Amino acid sequence: MTLVWIAMGLLAVGALLVVLARRRLLVVTVRGDSMRPSFADGDVLLAFTGRRPAVGDVVVFRHPIRDGRGPVHLVKRVAAVAGDPVPADIRRIVDCDLVPPRRLVVSGDNPTGLDSRRLGFIDVGEVSAVVGQRLMPARMR
Repeated sequence: MTLVWIAMGLLAVGALLVVLARRRLLVVTVRGDSMRPSFADGDVLLAFTGRRPAVGDVVVFRHPIRDGRGPVHLVKRVAAVAGDPVPADIRRIVDCDLVPPRRLVVSGDNPTGLDSRRLGFIDVGEVSAVVGQRLMPARMR
């Protein structure tokens, strides 16, 4: 009987861990080449919700424009956070010297694509997650 209680306890703990992980983890597939060479089109990434983005982090954020299926998410690198100097190539678009509170500057590793050079500042509230690692490279899919 004791083994049954131990097994039930382990199952309950396992179920709780799965629920917690689902709330804190996000699996994202990269679309496009704007993050090359770091991430390729089709790479699968593991990202963590609830983390504060820092300069150098790769983040997943909601694009301000929606397509017909709902919000679009982008994967970009954080170039500056609130209080940091605005990078020179972004300054002409946002017309200020410091990143305002609750805002980020993001850029793709490949200078093509949609990032702060076209979007301006990104609201921190639009960030869904911070990328932790690549789960699966595109060439293995």
